[in-house]
Amino acid sequence: MSLPVDPSRGHGGISATSKLITISIPVFNEAGNIGPLLNRLRAVAASNPEYRFEFLFTDNASGDDTFERLAEEARRDDRVRVLRFTRNFGFQASILANYLNARGAAAIQIDADLQDPPELIPEFLAAWENGYRVVYGIRRARPENPLVTGARKLYYRLLHRLSDAQVPIDAGDFRLIDRAIIEHLRAVKDNSPYLRGIIAQLGYPQIGIPYDRAGRTAGNSKFGLASLLRLGIDGICSQSSRPLEFITLFGFLLSFLSVVAAMFYFAWFLLAARVPSPGFTTLVILVLLSTGMNAAFVGLLGEYIGRIFRNTREIPGPIIQQRIDSAGIKTDPGPAPERGL
Repeated sequence: MSLPVDPSRGHGGISATSKLITISIPVFNEAGNIGPLLNRLRAVAASNPEYRFEFLFTDNASGDDTFERLAEEARRDDRVRVLRFTRNFGFQASILANYLNARGAAAIQIDADLQDPPELIPEFLAAWENGYRVVYGIRRARPENPLVTGARKLYYRLLHRLSDAQVPIDAGDFRLIDRAIIEHLRAVKDNSPYLRGIIAQLGYPQIGIPYDRAGRTAGNSKFGLASLLRLGIDGICSQSSRPLEFITLFGFLLSFLSVVAAMFYFAWFLLAARVPSPGFTTLVILVLLSTGMNAAFVGLLGEYIGRIFRNTREIPGPIIQQRIDSAGIKTDPGPAPERGL
């Protein structure tokens, strides 16, 4: 099902025939950032009069007054649209629902914390006009613990090696995608989508633009260590089955080495020792090591099985409880269509 592109009036004297660009912003408890973010986005829009812009927010059931701030902004600016979910469906699902409700010829996803500079949007648009269907930001530097930065870089390169697609290295979710990408995303049925990888798998021309990430202007990060680990596991499990292949190969190798070692010790006992060989401590260590590795492998298998289980349950994606657009606030009384459309 395809959403119609909004043919409505222009804003501020802009021709209604100019291309509409959707700025996609997922939010969760970001009340303090709404005003500064929209001020900078409006400045970008004013400096690019050849385009029309809409600012589409997806609110993951924030517990602060984020939704009220957005409603106030929408009353003053008809370019602001808001979709509020019934609960927190997760960051990636929020981005996907945002894309699927975008009306623009292209959608640019940006976080509300202003760590990604809105002023880079014109460069994204220029690359898009040059034929690139996907334009993403490459995080050249970021204000965080060097150990965390190093772990991120290692993970991005590991994911790049494991994936069959060219998943961008050192890139987050700050990106532009063309309308064609959005239409392909309608077919996604993954309960735990990893959009960076899914978009890369589509194979459209893409280009990265480097930038330095700034510090958060207000509020606290919603991505703690557990959330980062969850996202990292989702990325690997959704992008590649090679870890399962490695488990199989390792299992065969370990079995082969075990048989060889058993034959060696048996021959050594018959021909030379005639007494039990020393090394009880070594055997205990090897048993503990193999047990730990087996537990890790079973856990990895469980991740893949868990993804299959969640996706076969066919639970609806983000359910929209309230919508804000130029017509005002609407409450959806019944079940939302699939993927919050």
